[in-house]
Amino acid sequence: MKLRRVTDGAAFAVEIAAGDGWVDAGALLRGLSPALADADIARWSGDIVALLGAPDDVRARLAEAAAALTAEPATAARRVVLPFEPRSFRDFMLYERHAIDAARGFVKTYMPGAWPFVRAYERIIGPPFPLLKPSRLWYREPIYYMGNHLAFAGDGEGIAIPSYADGVDYELELGFVLKSALYNAGAEEAEAAIGGFVVVNDFTARSVQRNEMRSGFGPQKSKHFRNGLSNAVVSADEVLPRWGDLKGEVRINGRLVAEPLSAGARWTLGEALAHASRSERLYPGELFATGTLPGGSGIEAGRMLSAGDTVEIAIDGVGRLRNTICREG
Repeated sequence: MKLRRVTDGAAFAVEIAAGDGWVDAGALLRGLSPALADADIARWSGDIVALLGAPDDVRARLAEAAAALTAEPATAARRVVLPFEPRSFRDFMLYERHAIDAARGFVKTYMPGAWPFVRAYERIIGPPFPLLKPSRLWYREPIYYMGNHLAFAGDGEGIAIPSYADGVDYELELGFVLKSALYNAGAEEAEAAIGGFVVVNDFTARSVQRNEMRSGFGPQKSKHFRNGLSNAVVSADEVLPRWGDLKGEVRINGRLVAEPLSAGARWTLGEALAHASRSERLYPGELFATGTLPGGSGIEAGRMLSAGDTVEIAIDGVGRLRNTICREG
C-alpha cells in the first residue's frame, strides 16, 4: 500500500495509490463494509501514521479496495506535501562498507597530506587501513545520531548550501517510521512496530563535519541544516520481507552515478530499534534511517554537490526523491 499526503490549503488528506493515479483514502474508508466509525475514518483519512497503525483487517480491506480501481479517480486539485511530520529523527549507521569507503574518501578529499600513506598501506598490506574502520562500539551495538526532525524537504524542493560550507554531499538511505510505541522491546516486537518506508537523503556539509566529530559530541551544523524525505510512504508489509535486498539509484544532473544495494547491514531493523528502545520510550511518528547504503554518497564517489546540481535518489519499490542545490539567501 502506497500513501501520500495532500492539502487544499485548509486541511490535510491521505491518498492511496490506485490504478494509474491516486484516490482519496477517506472516500475508500467510508465505502468499506462492515462500516467503520466516523471518528476512525476522520483520523485515518488525514494522518498517514495513524492509518498505518489501523487494525490489520482495515488496512487489508483498504488495500483491496484500492487495487480494484483501474483508472485514476477525479479529485479536486491538491498540493502534495511531506507524508508526515516526524516526531524525531534517528539515523543509524548500519553499513561497515559505507563507513570505511566514506572515511577513505574523507581522507583523500580533506586530508591530502595523509592520503599517500593510506594509499600505500592499502596497496602493500591490503584494505582497509585500520583507522578507516568504525569504532569498537559500532561492532557491539547499533549506533546513531539524533538529527533535526524539523528540517525535512520534500521532493522537488531546493536545498541551500549553508553559509559556513563549501558544498553539500548526498546520502541515499532507507527510512522507516513507527506506527506503534516501543519500550524495552525485543527485535521481533520492534520490527512489527514499523509502519512504513520512505527514501531519505541525509544531506551533509562535509567541510565542517570532521571538526564536529572530533569534538566528541557528534554531528551538528554539518547535518542539521536540511534533509530530504520522499513524498510517499510504502507500507511495511511490502518492504520488510525484502529490505536487505533492495536496489538504489543516484543520478546527478540526470546522469547515473551509483546503484547502491541495501544488502550487508550489520544489524537488522528490529535489532536497531530494540536498541533505541532500551529504557527509552519510542512513539508513533518517530522516523529512523538505516544510514547510507554502500556507495550511496558523494564522499565515496569523489563527487560533491554544488549550486545548480540536481540530485535524484531512488530505492526500488519504495520511492524517489529529487532536489536541486542552491545558494543560501
